[in-house]
Amino acid sequence: MKLLPKQPRVNTEDSLGLGIEAAVVIALFLGFGYVLDRIFGTMPVFMIVMTLLGAVGLFAKLKYRYDDRMDELEEQRRSSTEHKREAA
Repeated sequence: MKLLPKQPRVNTEDSLGLGIEAAVVIALFLGFGYVLDRIFGTMPVFMIVMTLLGAVGLFAKLKYRYDDRMDELEEQRRSSTEHKREAA
């Protein structure tokens, strides 16, 4: 029994989605660092380390996503060029 209408999938490739994802990841790592600092009594150390770790990981993820997308588009361009040459 379906009570809710089917929701369309959200496009995660848009800029707003990537920006929100970046903000949430940084906030989560900052919060986790804050909790670790409170537990161990080393106030700014874990906050700084975890925030930097989250930022580096996020940057790497975005870079690899970008590289994969560029490879995909380059392959599409090559195949389109080959089809045009074959047609001529």
